[in-house]
Amino acid sequence: MLLDPLYVFVFLGLFPPGPNIILLTASGAMFGFKRTVPHVLGVAVGVGITAGLTAFGLGAILLALPKLIIVLKVLAALWILWMAWGLWTATPSLASKPAAPMTFVQAVLFQWVNPKIWAIALAAVSAYSAGLTPIGEALRVGSAFSGINFFVCMFWTFAGTLLTFLLTSDVARHVFMRAMALALAAFSLMILA
Repeated sequence: MLLDPLYVFVFLGLFPPGPNIILLTASGAMFGFKRTVPHVLGVAVGVGITAGLTAFGLGAILLALPKLIIVLKVLAALWILWMAWGLWTATPSLASKPAAPMTFVQAVLFQWVNPKIWAIALAAVSAYSAGLTPIGEALRVGSAFSGINFFVCMFWTFAGTLLTFLLTSDVARHVFMRAMALALAAFSLMILA
């Protein structure tokens, strides 16, 4: 049996760094793998819901209402800039207990304004339809996104935990958090371009 090209597309779309990857890598580095698991699960579930709803017809509505897309882009850019500011102003001291990682619910809700997920979901639905009923297509696309993204998120969170071996001083942790903040801010600017 041949591999469904949807799976390859979803993997190639979700693996490169975007807002989720940046936040999960930073969370893995700052809080460890175990404390970041609810964030990982929230991303996987939220991405699956977003992609499933896109396949069910929400994507067609968004394409029919371009002003709504502009509103979503502005909201996404502002939210991502707010998260970047949080990383920028964080004081990741080895002596103090860091703030809490993103919760499951926060991670699920973040997917609604994550432009990378919407873009990949819209492209996947338009290019890799299997000709199923709307519900069948929504389940197919949603489960592909959720399942593949779970492993992508686990990889990047684990990569973040490996960085803790390099982040052995307050200065190193501070520089890392600033770098992650700048990456998020740059991504938010790309949304508006």
